[in-house]
Amino acid sequence: MIHEVFMPALSSTMTEGKIVSWEKSPGDKIEKGETVVVVESDKADMDVESFYEGYLATIVVPAGGTAAVGAAIALVAETEAEIETAKQQAAALSQPAAEKQAPAPAPEAAPQKAPQETASRQNGRLVVSPRAKKLAKELGVDLTGLKGSGPSGRIVAEDVEAAAGKGKQPAAATPAPAVTPVAQQAPAAPVFPAPAPAAPAAVPAGQVVPLNTLQQAVVRNMVASLQVPAFRVAYTITTDSLDKLYKQVKSKGVTMTALLAKAVAMTLQKHPLLNARYTEHGIEYPAAINVSIAVAMEGGGLITPVLQNADRLDIYSLSRTWKDLVERSRVKQLQPAEYTTGTFTLSNLGMYGVDRFDAILPPGQGSILAIGASRPQVVATEDGLLGVRRQMQVNITCDHRVIYGADAAAFLQDLAKLIETDSQSLTL
Repeated sequence: MIHEVFMPALSSTMTEGKIVSWEKSPGDKIEKGETVVVVESDKADMDVESFYEGYLATIVVPAGGTAAVGAAIALVAETEAEIETAKQQAAALSQPAAEKQAPAPAPEAAPQKAPQETASRQNGRLVVSPRAKKLAKELGVDLTGLKGSGPSGRIVAEDVEAAAGKGKQPAAATPAPAVTPVAQQAPAAPVFPAPAPAAPAAVPAGQVVPLNTLQQAVVRNMVASLQVPAFRVAYTITTDSLDKLYKQVKSKGVTMTALLAKAVAMTLQKHPLLNARYTEHGIEYPAAINVSIAVAMEGGGLITPVLQNADRLDIYSLSRTWKDLVERSRVKQLQPAEYTTGTFTLSNLGMYGVDRFDAILPPGQGSILAIGASRPQVVATEDGLLGVRRQMQVNITCDHRVIYGADAAAFLQDLAKLIETDSQSLTL
């Protein structure tokens, strides 16, 4: 029997996917549950496993090509004798698929089966993640005999980096995409410094560059967001106390991002309406407080890793979780649940020196908080004198079908009170 391998729907918003790489070549034996292809969904590269045991008879959509969700991308034959029949059957499928392929793709070469494929194995099969394979090639690491630290002895990227003596550093020749995390690990003074942005890749003048899958997803989401009746409320927060706390806990691995996320999550406990969202049946109050944090990605687009149950985690666990999310977002290895389950979003451009800005409401959420730079300001003190205080401007965007102006103002007032007078509670 011949089976079709379909382009899977890896997220609720995915309409088509791009083939990043084939982990098997035509004619290769495959086991049920074995990774066959890596697919780029809206915002992540995902391993796709085979539902069948047999032989990869033919590939309909090569690496670099795209296909609609549900379209056939390969054929699997149960026996070797059926491979030729499968190839003939694929001829009827290849023409429509070719229309979605990347322009003039190079002939697909069989996956590298160098010595590394004799390394960590299960049932005679190499157990190595696609990312680890790619990184091994970039760093020139021979995986022969390398012990995997992943599930069931799987070789993962960290094992390759350790073998290369690079730690977490990407290869110099082909660096991993740089990410600008929101308010991550910012020094205490100022709270949000302006790092030098990554230089964009040179594009010839007059050239039209097609949107990648991630950018297309952002476009769809933002257009949908503009249909929501939203409003904005601004507030000024003094950050002196938060700066002092950050100096105390920075050496323990705590990031400014985690402090801000924790402060927001604790305030949302008092204002569940700001964590709610509109549905056709009424206002939905989520069971958890999951704080999304917008992260810009090189090449265009953004992703929003989610700190789940941010109100329940201690600040140290929250910082470790954020570090892991950012590292895996750099190599597009986040699972959909790790960037689609947010109930409230933070967006920070303060690290670029931006004083204030408006953020667009994410689909499926009721609020997003835009954070500006923290700067020294001359202010009038309570005793009638002049003093210098570090202050930042925040601006919240809300869905007016769920939240009203007074609700947003009360939330910001309590957030400011927590940051200004009770920031030590963030470490409890």
